[in-house]
Amino acid sequence: MNVVLVMDAFRVFVRFHNWNGDALDENGKDTTDKAKMMYHKLEEASNKATLEGVITSSFVLGALCGALMATYLGEKYGHQRTIMIGACIFTCGAIIQGISARHWAMIAVGRFITGLSIGCNGVLCPTYISEIAPAKIRGTLSSCYQLMTTFGIIVEAIINSIVWYYTNSTPEGLGEIRKGIWDEVPNFEWRFALLFQVIPGLGLAILMGFLPRSPRWLCSKDRDEEDVEVLAKLNAASTSDELVQSELKAIQEDVVATRAAGSSSFGELFSPVIRRRTFITFLMQLFQQWTGIKVIMYYQSQIYDEIGFSKFMSTVVLPIINNFVNFISTFPVVGALMMMVFHISTWACSTQTKNGKIWQHLVVASVFLFVFSFAWTWGPVPWIYQAEVFPLHVSVKGSAVGAVSNFLNNWIIAFVGPALMKAWSTRTFLLFAAACLLAWIYSQFYVIECKGLSIDEMDVKMAGKTQMDFS
Repeated sequence: MNVVLVMDAFRVFVRFHNWNGDALDENGKDTTDKAKMMYHKLEEASNKATLEGVITSSFVLGALCGALMATYLGEKYGHQRTIMIGACIFTCGAIIQGISARHWAMIAVGRFITGLSIGCNGVLCPTYISEIAPAKIRGTLSSCYQLMTTFGIIVEAIINSIVWYYTNSTPEGLGEIRKGIWDEVPNFEWRFALLFQVIPGLGLAILMGFLPRSPRWLCSKDRDEEDVEVLAKLNAASTSDELVQSELKAIQEDVVATRAAGSSSFGELFSPVIRRRTFITFLMQLFQQWTGIKVIMYYQSQIYDEIGFSKFMSTVVLPIINNFVNFISTFPVVGALMMMVFHISTWACSTQTKNGKIWQHLVVASVFLFVFSFAWTWGPVPWIYQAEVFPLHVSVKGSAVGAVSNFLNNWIIAFVGPALMKAWSTRTFLLFAAACLLAWIYSQFYVIECKGLSIDEMDVKMAGKTQMDFS
């Protein structure tokens, strides 16, 4: 959505801006020379920051609701079928956005619907991968989820940047006086970009049909014959193979143990033995969002534009490089302190951008280094941690609490981000630097390391019955 938000036709369509016919040159400077005219010169509406926040954050609000539904739908219909349903919902949301009438609410509704899908599937996909992956490559396939997510972001950025470049450079009507300054300009660019989401949505729905149901879900529904056939297929072995039978036995014992523990409720997450890990999970996801990563990823083109880069650099080159940094950093703990340092350096260098281009490049370097620091520390770790700390019978509900915290704070950041940037400019990074410092203090003195601990040992430490290890 970052590039769509800076497409001129989209800005005029949703009335973020109006256009009277004036033009800018390739460096974003006013010009009346026809030969130098390159871009629209748009005038910002007074409510632009609010509308932009609503449209951007509506997706995350949908994701929040989708995460809340994931547990129920996954248990009722199974992870595979629910992911297929989620992909179809995503496709419907993309179509609504792409054919939207001229009102911001219709785009917001479409984004809310696509968010429902992402929230639900974001909870279920990692679990589904771990359930169907053969044991010897389970860890590798689980890690590929985050890798492919960041790779998808790169593909999206490249496609949108190409669309932006060929539709926003030297458009028709530059330099001609427009009587209707709020009239639309050709809308192909953003409609194509939003409708393009239909392809991955339908692709996921169709391809999921070729994948098996979750072995654990089949066992929980007493469909053991189907279960053993799925396990045999996943392991490329016969149903009587020793490996298949041992995995089936392990799953059956797991399901029996879960049933013996009885049905769990969200209230159990706040019992004396479990409540500490619930609070840790919730706050880890809160701090993850308040590191400021989403302001950079959602609004990075506008940040680069504000510190003086050309439209081409701000919209095409720098976002692609930043998303590539995000992608490669998922392969390798700098952590919260380093993110705080890079936020401060971003702000400090931004105050000097009038003194030479070197300062602009230092701002961009600080942003890239922050993203790099985030992508292999506070990016994946909260998700991994919440998957490990909860007892089996409340693990899904505990993970749902973490996902709700993530999407709730993501929504807050997405909604207030434009207003913060408009009011505080790059001083906003000082707020996120303070949040990173609090995240470091929290992780250093409250979060308990769970590596190498059994569930029983973890219960003891989480209940505070032994001395805590803050190393």
